[in-house]
Amino acid sequence: MIVTKPVESSAIAAIGYDPETSTLHVRFHSREEPYQFAPVTAEEHEAFLNAESKGQHFHKHIRGREI
Repeated sequence: MIVTKPVESSAIAAIGYDPETSTLHVRFHSREEPYQFAPVTAEEHEAFLNAESKGQHFHKHIRGREI
């Protein structure tokens, strides 16, 4: 299981990343279990973590890659 880190966001509760499988784990405030997205590079993960708006970044760069 991937450990997720809490983030400041009105929609996203936590983000985690598995570099071995290039899988991003995103837990939303509205759901206990995280969604998984792939392929996501380490650089994309870092950009997501550092984004001023996690929700906007998610919708623009990550959404649609759910596995």
